[in-house]
Amino acid sequence: MNIPEELKYTEDHEWVKVEGDVATVGVTDFAQGELGDIVYVEIETEGETLDANEVFGTVEAVKTVSDLFMPLSGEIIEVNAELEDAPEGVNENPYEGGWMIKIKMSDTSELEGLLDAAAYRGHIGQ
Repeated sequence: MNIPEELKYTEDHEWVKVEGDVATVGVTDFAQGELGDIVYVEIETEGETLDANEVFGTVEAVKTVSDLFMPLSGEIIEVNAELEDAPEGVNENPYEGGWMIKIKMSDTSELEGLLDAAAYRGHIGQ
């Protein structure tokens, strides 16, 4: 299982990569494995400002639909348009081509509430 050390994680299985005041967000390798083959990603919140833990979209796998939760408060400044035609990118490479949104963070102190790689491994029993 791939759990990059440099990323932050949520208990809802999103990963966060911080670059300045922008956070790139996707679902973890563990989450995509649990979901199975992802067939559709729906994110219609580009340009919206949402609070942490609000739903920013959904991911649909063969047998289930799961909500995607904001790990941090901020404005969604970009959505990965490639996932519209190729949602399997989330399964194939969740940390690179499978990213979902970019957020302009409104409160960087919220980063302190996220898990580091060791804590996330503990959360999923690895």
